[in-house]
Amino acid sequence: MVAMCIEEKMSFPVIDWEGIMIETQKRLHNFIRKRVSNFADVDDLVQTTWLEVLVNKNRFRGNSRPETWIFGIAMNLVKNYYKEMRIRSTTDKPEEELENETVPKDQPEDIVCGKEILTQAIGRFSKLPCEYQRLLKVIVENDISYCELADVLKIPIGTVRSRLSRLRQILREELHWDKIR
Repeated sequence: MVAMCIEEKMSFPVIDWEGIMIETQKRLHNFIRKRVSNFADVDDLVQTTWLEVLVNKNRFRGNSRPETWIFGIAMNLVKNYYKEMRIRSTTDKPEEELENETVPKDQPEDIVCGKEILTQAIGRFSKLPCEYQRLLKVIVENDISYCELADVLKIPIGTVRSRLSRLRQILREELHWDKIR
């Protein structure tokens, strides 16, 4: 009787992994593509993500949505990809030394400056015209391509591109982003 209760507590949700993979394929590809510029590497990372999901699907405990778990795996693979690239580019340093190096962006003054700019950007967001606010909100919440964005907003892709171009220009001028880069 006790063994039965333990088994009941350890039951995990039944997941339609094939269905989730079909639904998530395009979003996963876009997610990785935004983080990795080499298209061949993007395809490799997508395939590696699916392999990891299938090999480790029995480890999924249901504490989050399956999609969240999948994108977490993808993000770890992207991090490992850049870590390997960094190691290859500095063959004379052992891996332990690389782990302890600080990237210039990690300096306290850069972090403070970044937070100030983020605060300014958030403050500016509420003053933007509605179409720009909606555009940004859909992009941030859905992590989608320009074409998908045009479909969601029901506007031509050229309009998406021109609005984003104007929006970048506004933010560059008002938040002085050109000085940062």
